[in-house]
Amino acid sequence: MLNTILEHRSIRKYKDKPVEDKILNQILEAGFRASTTGNMQVYSIIVTKDKKRKEKLCELYFNQEMVKEAPVLLTFCADFNRFNKWCRQRNAEPCYDNALSFFTGAIDALLVAQNVAIAAESFGLGICYLGTTIYQADKLIDFFNCPKGVVPITTLVVGYPDENPDLVDRLPYDGIIHKEVYKDYTSEKINNIYKEKESLPETKEIIKENKLDNLAQVFTQKRYTKKDNIYFSKIFLKSIESQGFMNNEE
Repeated sequence: MLNTILEHRSIRKYKDKPVEDKILNQILEAGFRASTTGNMQVYSIIVTKDKKRKEKLCELYFNQEMVKEAPVLLTFCADFNRFNKWCRQRNAEPCYDNALSFFTGAIDALLVAQNVAIAAESFGLGICYLGTTIYQADKLIDFFNCPKGVVPITTLVVGYPDENPDLVDRLPYDGIIHKEVYKDYTSEKINNIYKEKESLPETKEIIKENKLDNLAQVFTQKRYTKKDNIYFSKIFLKSIESQGFMNNEE
């Protein structure tokens, strides 16, 4: 299993081959065994296989071809709808319409998603996370008919790989690990941490293609701009509010 984790690659091209139900069910059940706050399991997983629905989802996901190419899409949602209904049916009034509860559900959903991802790769399947799920939360809520208390958090594209990309770089151990307390970074430390990433040939090519001076500028001026971050933040916050998670008064 450790080798599976260390060999993780994001797969964006998939074979035209279905994922067997038996395998898919085992993968999903692996997700259910993930850690969860108070054993509440305040998450749900929406499985999409229908070709036409995948085509529509592809449009929502900014026309990323893998969305309609892969045989299975798994959308992981923070979900207090089920838990709230259970509470009310047991004469226990729920109090989970606040920001803390939203984050509880979101964390649960992400823990489950990672379990599912690792399980899928152990069966020889490829996966790719769609971080843009939260960008399009309002549209996905409508698409999936999500009731109040349910918010899409992330999506996994799952299928048999039709490519074998190289492993992507990662920051070094000492750039991430803090012992006992958080030790802030000096300018020299920052330079050392990012030295290898910045020296990669692919990094230099990306900088050249974008006509910028360095990789940090690519992130801030091209990939994740202030304008986009604010725009999609507003949409996401409205989505959370519309789904009943912004009551922060006693």
